[in-house]
Amino acid sequence: MTAWIAGLPVFAAVCAGALLLMRRKGRAALGVFLGVNAALLIGAVVVLLIAWGGAPAGADTVDVAQAAVPAANWAALLGAAISVAGSSIGAAIAVAYTGAAALAALSERPELFGRAMVIVGLAEGIAIYGLIVAVILIGKA
Repeated sequence: MTAWIAGLPVFAAVCAGALLLMRRKGRAALGVFLGVNAALLIGAVVVLLIAWGGAPAGADTVDVAQAAVPAANWAALLGAAISVAGSSIGAAIAVAYTGAAALAALSERPELFGRAMVIVGLAEGIAIYGLIVAVILIGKA
């Protein structure tokens, strides 16, 4: 974490220098940046292939009972992640619309507070349903 914090000023300086170079040199600087991005992409793919094909760290001391997640469990965990993400996004959209409508209704008739909060609470329940599905899927994994 400290390396990221220490590297932040360097990153900001590089971004400022890149912006200045793009303003002065134009198309020539764009070619340089595309070349650097291509080299970084190739390097990332090489690192990914090495990490993917290599053995786990300390593989000679790993107990069989503590082995990695079996191949069949990844689908349940992926489904749990998708259910939480999808339901949270859906709940955020629903709360945005119902919350705005509830505030508009409350500005005209303040006695509608209880009804408006029930509607917003129902929209928030969508995220809870996704969390329940995720817990069930993780229990199956």
